[in-house]
Amino acid sequence: MAAIDMSGYVADLKDHAAEHGFHIHDERHFVETYSLRQAWEVDLHPEEACGGPLDLHLTLEADPRTMLALEDVLLAGAEGELPPDEFWAQLTFTWALPPLDNKPDLLILATDLAGLGGQTLPIEVSAIDSFPSVTDAAQRTLTIIARFDLSLRALLNGEDGMCVVLDRCNEICRDLLVRADTWYD
Repeated sequence: MAAIDMSGYVADLKDHAAEHGFHIHDERHFVETYSLRQAWEVDLHPEEACGGPLDLHLTLEADPRTMLALEDVLLAGAEGELPPDEFWAQLTFTWALPPLDNKPDLLILATDLAGLGGQTLPIEVSAIDSFPSVTDAAQRTLTIIARFDLSLRALLNGEDGMCVVLDRCNEICRDLLVRADTWYD
């Protein structure tokens, strides 16, 4: 018996994301053969950014030890009793843009995006400068990541809290799209 149908949840999450204005491009499911750890990856972006330059990559990771422990607690408990809120799966949101022509101030960007993500969706901003050739100028690539701990108890209860998270993701996407006009020549 699987306590939670994670593949079914990912399918529902894709539908939910579409209701919040996202366009789904691709989905992948990985299973590690040694640990049986599973990961689902979904490539999406706001509908208004279908031609680029912004992409959003969602990853859900399920640790088999956590899933088995949850199942054990459910089997030991009474019928319909919810487990304690100590079982979590991690959702990671990663925003991607092509290399930037004009470099933004990372501190200002991180501060502004942190305001949009709030405590619900803490944002991490970093940049990498790479040199295609020694004589070329540096190309800056932004990495913007947000992590959300998904309560498996809430999932069992039908309250995953994803409306707020997807709305915040949409706000961040819109903000990045507006800023991208100044980052590209």
